[in-house]
Amino acid sequence: MRHALRVGLGVVLVLVGIAGLILPIMPGWVFLIPGLVILGDYFPPIKRLLHWAKEKAEKSGVMGGKAPDAPPTSQPPSSES
Repeated sequence: MRHALRVGLGVVLVLVGIAGLILPIMPGWVFLIPGLVILGDYFPPIKRLLHWAKEKAEKSGVMGGKAPDAPPTSQPPSSES
């Protein structure tokens, strides 16, 4: 019974999130992400999608991961005293 309620809640959140992405009334990602996290506990493809998105966000530095290195500059650092 509890699992059915959680899956139902996840589906409702995802549907509200999709509606929020389409309609300009509310932000859809606020509902979509928690819905996918809940459904990820029960459906392996969704869990893989979340894992992939988390790795991408960490590599880009969005989630506090290491930011990508800056390209090297062509000028040497100045040694002013």
